[in-house]
Amino acid sequence: QVQVVESGGGLVQPGGSLRLSCAASGFTFSIKTMGWYRQAPGKQRELVAAITSGGDTNYADSVKGRFTISRDNAKNTVYLQMNSLKPEDTAVYYCIRLTSRYGGVYGSWGQGTQVTVSS
Repeated sequence: QVQVVESGGGLVQPGGSLRLSCAASGFTFSIKTMGWYRQAPGKQRELVAAITSGGDTNYADSVKGRFTISRDNAKNTVYLQMNSLKPEDTAVYYCIRLTSRYGGVYGSWGQGTQVTVSS
């Protein structure tokens, strides 16, 4: 059974950092492109960052230079290091398999992890 479980969210002050984790199971993780999406209240879900099996990455313009996506194939886990957080980064963050580093969602969404940036 394919499953992704996100964790690491929380409440952080502007300028702070968080590292999200996504543990995957039920598929051959090492050969799949993985991505992080987020959805803020009242907004559409958007692609934040993606990483291919070979380590090529793609970032939304709004997070370039602040967020870093990485993966550990031995642990079937993808990470999102978020630095210099802003209130507009507040959202539920989801990880999911992609057909390419530019999008193409396939599979089921996990429960997500809430990130709140507020003073």
